[in-house]
Amino acid sequence: MRRRLAVLAAGFTLVVAACGGGGGGGAGGTAAAACTVGVSWNNYQEERWAKWDEPAMKDAISKGGGKYVSNDAKSSAETQASNVDNLISQGAKVVVILAQDGTAIKPAVAKSIQNGVPVIAYDRLIEDPKALYITFDNVLVGKLEADAVFKAKPKGNYAIIKGNKADANADFLRSGMEQVIGAAVKSGDIKIVGETYTDNWDPSKAQTNMEQILTANQDKVDAVLSENDGMAGGVIAALTARGLAGKVPVSGQDGDKAALNRVALGTQTVDVWKDARLLGKTAGDAAVQLCKNSDPSKVSGTAKFTTPGNNSLSSILLTPNPITQANLKEVLDAGWVTKADLCQGVAAGKVSVCG
Repeated sequence: MRRRLAVLAAGFTLVVAACGGGGGGGAGGTAAAACTVGVSWNNYQEERWAKWDEPAMKDAISKGGGKYVSNDAKSSAETQASNVDNLISQGAKVVVILAQDGTAIKPAVAKSIQNGVPVIAYDRLIEDPKALYITFDNVLVGKLEADAVFKAKPKGNYAIIKGNKADANADFLRSGMEQVIGAAVKSGDIKIVGETYTDNWDPSKAQTNMEQILTANQDKVDAVLSENDGMAGGVIAALTARGLAGKVPVSGQDGDKAALNRVALGTQTVDVWKDARLLGKTAGDAAVQLCKNSDPSKVSGTAKFTTPGNNSLSSILLTPNPITQANLKEVLDAGWVTKADLCQGVAAGKVSVCG
């Protein structure tokens, strides 16, 4: 499932010309009008989309000579279905969808493709063989999360806080975790004392779920596999209330500022960083290419991906990077987070990058 980032490089240079790009005057205007890219965000209120993904996507589309339009479903699957129609009515020639519910959105996706408007399933799987799937390797993300927690706590009681049940990523991540902990679960070295999906990946719901698992097990939880950073924040709030924060290893992903600070503080063990700037750029570049040729398999850097529903999709899977206290310098050097935010509250001498 792993894809080399290098495979994308050729595509990046080709895409700029795909919609006629650059330049002023009539030709540039015609190219922009011909390559309107519509983006349906599932919940634009989540920090990551506005801060990282969207600017990179908009920049790539603009550099390719295209025009960007978007709307926000505000966590409603019903709203998102109508939002896709709305984007097409605004002239979108390609639609990028960050799915609230990968199943509920399928009729809107099929309709879009039937009407000649190709679809990019952005960061979350949509089971349509004619869609282009662009994401990070989420099975690998789950494996990297579990690797770090298992290294810290190879035996004991584990809790697993999964994401939204309607999002295929939750199960992709869980399958990656299983690659690491499966044998230890079978041998009895690890006992899973609580495992739950979390509606909308909601941190407050994750906190409630974690509180219930702690109560049910008399606080005897030795490690937590949390599937993302927002939920890890909820988990760590629950652990803090029981005096367990920093004693129980916790995983997360996304590279959220607060989570990276928790890694520096020692309350979160690993934050699997997916540089969303690269994901946004890759999707923007691909959208511009689809304006020229609607066949997803012709987009630079794609490979076939077989889904849980046994569909074969053209896909681009990017490689994530696990961040622990040992390599925090990488996110700092990349300009992903400031030293002030990364090191807030960290005692002098505790982490080398914080001084």
